[in-house]
Amino acid sequence: MTVLTGGKLKLIQAALRLITQSRSLSSLGLRELAREAGLNPNTFYRHFRNLDEFGLQVLGYIAEDMKAGVRELRRMAESSEQASHDTVAFVYHYFLTNPAATTVAVRELHGPSALLRKALESQLEASAREMAEDIIDRQLVSAVAPETIHEISRMTIRYILFRSMDYIDKPGQREVIQQETERFINRQFRGAMLDDMSEEDMATLLRSCS
Repeated sequence: MTVLTGGKLKLIQAALRLITQSRSLSSLGLRELAREAGLNPNTFYRHFRNLDEFGLQVLGYIAEDMKAGVRELRRMAESSEQASHDTVAFVYHYFLTNPAATTVAVRELHGPSALLRKALESQLEASAREMAEDIIDRQLVSAVAPETIHEISRMTIRYILFRSMDYIDKPGQREVIQQETERFINRQFRGAMLDDMSEEDMATLLRSCS
């Protein structure tokens, strides 16, 4: 991970302060950014060629900041249920304390900049791939095929991203949203386990449940 410092970091943090529910990353002006960061407008072009390049840096900053915490939680998890609980709790708390990050991610995924849309899609895919590889390496759901784990991870990343807006906007429902998200993840993996069972194993399972 590249550590951002100086004017570049100040501009990125200024953007995250200026973004609100009514404003997107692509709507911010250069002079406005510089003023919020306490910098001369010309400083911007010492760090970025244009606003799209700046947007890529903002997205990268958010992604790396959040992934570092999630990565450590998954490494400590002893089961898939613990991994899903700890990861969901961390990500929702991150978005709650950094609401601009949620706004950027959701808005730019369908925003006017094709470059930022593509970059965000790549980051979502990278997060899903990392999640899947952690699960596979730790053998948290060893009964599920690797390609299925990758598929579930991609669905999970998008589900959490879009539920984050509800989590921020509906304080009275946060516990319910977190529990629903955990159940969504666990049910995906449990369903995948059943899909991969042989008929004989399925019959044995059904007999034990009857």
